[in-house]
Amino acid sequence: MNRRDFTRLSALSLAATQLPAQTSGASKKMGFAVIGLGVIAKDFMEEVASSQTVEVVAFVTGHPDKAKEWAKRYNRPDAKIYTYDQMDQMSANPAITAVYVATPNAIHPANTIAAAKAGKHVLCEKPMASTSAEARTMIDACRAANVKLMIAYRMQYEPLHLKAREMISSGVLGKVVEAQGSFGFNSRPNVWRLNKKMAGGGPLLDVGVYPLNAIRFLLGEDPAAYTAVATTQDTTSGRFAEVEETVAWTMKFPSGALAACTTSYGANLPGTLQIHGEKGRFSFESPYGNGGVHLVGTGDAKIDLSSPKQATQLRLEAEALAENIRTNTEPRANGEVGLKDHLSMEAIYQAAGIS
Repeated sequence: MNRRDFTRLSALSLAATQLPAQTSGASKKMGFAVIGLGVIAKDFMEEVASSQTVEVVAFVTGHPDKAKEWAKRYNRPDAKIYTYDQMDQMSANPAITAVYVATPNAIHPANTIAAAKAGKHVLCEKPMASTSAEARTMIDACRAANVKLMIAYRMQYEPLHLKAREMISSGVLGKVVEAQGSFGFNSRPNVWRLNKKMAGGGPLLDVGVYPLNAIRFLLGEDPAAYTAVATTQDTTSGRFAEVEETVAWTMKFPSGALAACTTSYGANLPGTLQIHGEKGRFSFESPYGNGGVHLVGTGDAKIDLSSPKQATQLRLEAEALAENIRTNTEPRANGEVGLKDHLSMEAIYQAAGIS
């Protein structure tokens, strides 16, 4: 596949997440309320600003002054501002069709359930909750309210991941034998992700979920067995008083394919992702980056493609949910996908002896 072919691929992939050309009643942008005003929410605001199909029309925050500043910065002068205990009032605001949940993990269930009760569809950051039990309550609440629940697995809307999945499914690699993935960073101290009550766990839930979900997505099957080990080498800084520092695990899939993954808060682990088959191999560089993904295939899967460096994945997933809402179709990365990851992560923790 040459660069011209990839340009065509990218255009098709982007088109799949956007509206058909000017259909009756579909010309107005779909309104989102952003819940939580942290770093990922800022990235969401910046990307959605260029969308032709979605826009931010409200904020939910414990810091109304910050929301006012964001409304000014991002040219949203009419954006409605709610506090967390006012989320029920969103039901009276027809400009809000969906919410983007960008709060710490432990707060995702309450935010999602409140939004569902207000009649709003939900795009929730990953991991969707702290436990599988909480994930089920979120799924049940959205189902009861007849609203859609999508988990922000942005790589499932990234053109090169979609292309690799299509090629693997078509058999270009032959029998998939083995997969490898890693992702991590050296966490600074005194951040919410090191608080087990707020985060639900350590690096596995935060960044280990990337290779876990990516391998499940690319192979199109769920793990059947796990082994795992965990370690905390830094015993003096106090960073890891509540969560583990590093986890390594293996997965066996029903097809017989094996996968080996590592995640850590103790060192910078540049994202890696490889899929090895009997007829070839796919290797990703920057597989979990928001832009600038590079895919190289060897053997029968010989390709060499790079996606644009511009960050677009948060916008693409918001536009994909908007299209699901308009067409009344199920999101690709729905709540059940997030629940399966939680069940896998709980099995990994159990195998590593972490409760």
